[in-house]
Amino acid sequence: MPYIKQEARKGLNTISEYSSAAPANAGELQYVFAILIKGYLGSEYRYQDLNDVMGALAGAQMEFYRKVVAPYEDKKIAENGDVY
Repeated sequence: MPYIKQEARKGLNTISEYSSAAPANAGELQYVFAILIKGYLGSEYRYQDLNDVMGALAGAQMEFYRKVVAPYEDKKIAENGDVY
């Protein structure tokens, strides 16, 4: 995950402040992703732009796994025992 400077985060953090409600389900979450991607791409784009979006999504997925999913799984292994 690119750890961007605090100053850059301030402007980007306002994206989540436009709405008073967070996505309520996976469909709404995917819709938010699509709107953000559409805003990033604009109306005309190149293959590189599409590749950049796919890379950013893959990177975000890996970071989510590393920071959220793996610790959760470790907690559940400690509680319930490992499979192997």
